[in-house]
Amino acid sequence: MAPLKLSPRLRDRLLRVAVLAALPLTGVIAAISSVPDQPPPQGSALVETLAFDAERALVPDAAGYIREERYQRADTPSGLVSRLGLADEEARRLMRSDPGLMRALRPGLTVTAEVDAEGRLLWLSHLGARDALVTVIREGEGFRASEDRAPLETRVLLRSGVIRSSLFAATDAANIPDSVAMQLADIFGGDIDFHRDLRRNDRFSVVYEMSYLQGRAVRAGRVLAAEFVNGGKSFRALNHAGAYYAPDGKNLRKAFLRSPLEFSRISSGFATRMHPILREWRAHRGVDYAAPTGTQVRATGDAVVEFAGRQAGYGNVVILRHHGQYRTLYAHLNGFSKAIRKGARVAQGETIGSVGQTGWATGPHLHYEFLVDGVQRNPLTIALPAAQPVVQNDMDAFRRYAAGLVAQLDLLAIGNLAALE
Repeated sequence: MAPLKLSPRLRDRLLRVAVLAALPLTGVIAAISSVPDQPPPQGSALVETLAFDAERALVPDAAGYIREERYQRADTPSGLVSRLGLADEEARRLMRSDPGLMRALRPGLTVTAEVDAEGRLLWLSHLGARDALVTVIREGEGFRASEDRAPLETRVLLRSGVIRSSLFAATDAANIPDSVAMQLADIFGGDIDFHRDLRRNDRFSVVYEMSYLQGRAVRAGRVLAAEFVNGGKSFRALNHAGAYYAPDGKNLRKAFLRSPLEFSRISSGFATRMHPILREWRAHRGVDYAAPTGTQVRATGDAVVEFAGRQAGYGNVVILRHHGQYRTLYAHLNGFSKAIRKGARVAQGETIGSVGQTGWATGPHLHYEFLVDGVQRNPLTIALPAAQPVVQNDMDAFRRYAAGLVAQLDLLAIGNLAALE
């Protein structure tokens, strides 16, 4: 749908609002004219009469206003329309008509509406699902809704930041959307364990897409390029054909993710420990991640489900068989995803269940094991195999494409280093 066209009446009102904003708050109207050739006689005042229609300059009560409101996470449709300033009966009429607006509301969505002085809705619009611009227009005492493809504009943004406490705190400080932060964690998750490897003054740079609707940022898109400097070691990623590669063409995606949870803390590592239930020293052949019950657990690599069910002290457990000699185990689950059953295929990063406290567990956590030829290995330190690099026939085209993105990362890196000095 094309951007909303302002009616002559609305344009006139907005112009008068701008005039009002420019007037001095004291109520005195000052006029500046050309300087006369001769100065006025001493003790006299230079007065110039201006044609000024105060009635037209002031916005009449009947004109109403245009207002924007953001739909919050704990919001309700009725709460939103109330904040827009609709009269009670008008709000009820809109809710009863249900022109598709209420079903499409979701947290973070911005609704724009024009409401007259009596609290009557004249029109309302927001960005709906699948990039549809939803518009509700008044027709008599009812409403008509329409959907058109939103005229989104995609821009490329460059941002950088420094780790002071956590990745999300740093991206918030750099005005980077959470969805981009999640992409960063996923892109570099094979090389950096974001649970334990982050260091103060680690730094990052990111080049990403942002979609705009009529000048307003509405949604973050793909990360095109990124750099993360962790403990003095630099990792760079370039988006190519939907995957991420280092500037030399090596695939950054590992055959396995370093962690089955996106963010949590390690409560017990791969070592000998006092068993919390048996109260004796035993080898702990996995890693425990403390997380709230219900936290999503993801497959660390492409696999086939070998087992999904209950096993003694493991409680609810999933065992995945990967290519070659690799297997992974996920224990104490609260439950399984619907598609998880013996023989089912799962993709890397796919949710297989949720954190729980089943079996021998003193609190909600995930017990994760990484097995090579049936022997448990430390998933935090083992060298993970990489996915396939850029094919040789595409390398020349990839290098040409990569050069511009690398140059942008170089510029961001210089600015980031300057900020640390």
